[in-house]
Amino acid sequence: MATVLSVSGSPSVSSRTAKLLRHLDTRLAAQGHEVIPLDVRTIPAEALLGADFKHPAIVEATELFARADGVVIGTPVYKAAYSGVLKALLDLLPQYALTGKTVLPLVTGGSTAHVLALDYALRPVLNSMGAAHIVQGWFTLDKDITTGEDGGITVAPATAEALAQVVDQFSAALGSAPLLAAAG
Repeated sequence: MATVLSVSGSPSVSSRTAKLLRHLDTRLAAQGHEVIPLDVRTIPAEALLGADFKHPAIVEATELFARADGVVIGTPVYKAAYSGVLKALLDLLPQYALTGKTVLPLVTGGSTAHVLALDYALRPVLNSMGAAHIVQGWFTLDKDITTGEDGGITVAPATAEALAQVVDQFSAALGSAPLLAAAG
């Protein structure tokens, strides 16, 4: 099956966004995909903020994007847009890093007032980076993600059902996305 890069754009160690992504990674892996998690917050700040394209962590992230057939990008909403650490990473990737890729955008936020960040902030950037196909994304309210004492999460039933549908649509799109030959 496909290789999926699952990118958490949250700067928080206790991020619900990251936990939600890891939860969804399990579903993708069960469908036979190789899932590679990437938490942008683990990339050294000096590399991200100093625009150090040659830093080993940036080189590695760039290689992970190149290797992936599909990319799940999750971010919390801050000031009606995706996170700054995600922006810093996307700015350091090659302009067309998503060319030939199927992309699933996911956003989390405290109120439905932020739902448009998905289509008006994140999707245009992903499109400008050459994504072959951006599937229907999903906005999840923070209150629909509950973290247990063991660190696991519970997702509200209606939200879990909707997320399962968008993940399954992404998975199906990966199967039909054209595979591009690597440039030599």
